[in-house]
Amino acid sequence: MTERTHFTLRLIFIGILCGFLSGNAIAASDNLLSNVRQAATDHIRELVAQPDRGSLEVNATALDNRLRITECQEPLQTSVPGNQSLTGNVTVLVSCPTSGWQVYVPVQVSLLLPRVVAAKPLARGTVLTADDLQVSQVESRFQRSIVFESPEQVIGSTVKRNINMGEAVEGNDICLVCRNDSVIIKAGQSGLNIVTKGTALSDGSLGEEIRVQNTKSRRIIQARITAVGEVTVSY
Repeated sequence: MTERTHFTLRLIFIGILCGFLSGNAIAASDNLLSNVRQAATDHIRELVAQPDRGSLEVNATALDNRLRITECQEPLQTSVPGNQSLTGNVTVLVSCPTSGWQVYVPVQVSLLLPRVVAAKPLARGTVLTADDLQVSQVESRFQRSIVFESPEQVIGSTVKRNINMGEAVEGNDICLVCRNDSVIIKAGQSGLNIVTKGTALSDGSLGEEIRVQNTKSRRIIQARITAVGEVTVSY
């Protein structure tokens, strides 16, 4: 075997060795980046409670493997800088004090809760039935007003604006009591419950106060909507 051949073989060996070491470095870097992302995810899960009937989804964004960070010899430190809301896009600061580096990790946080949604497109003026509704997991940060967990809470109410299929049915979208509707007026004091009839003088949703005229006395009162076609007065 000639000297030239020996030299060529040495170059090949060095190339293979460098490739092996380079591959290990990349693998180690990927593992470290994965640990950083996991630390960010775990930190959010510690701050946001898992809902009893819903689900919490936390996903950290992939990090650039060109980041100049090294293995940390102690547990990674995590925090949420600033006054951030813990829904939607959240930035988590992950750092290693002993190595002197820190990384800001974007994290997507979704809190999904059971909500009444439209089972089909619902036009304005539709009086809701059980066939119009279903319960689905909905992202909580997209809810604008009063929401409902059970179809029974809104069956019989009237749609005030068009609702797309799959869209949550909210208090602003419907009136549990609409203007000129006949309503049941309930009043209670010291265990004595009085029930009479009246007419709604305005629209309203669950928990809202509206003006109602007592059919018998013709008196106009303020009453709180407690169900479809029902209002309550406290004396």
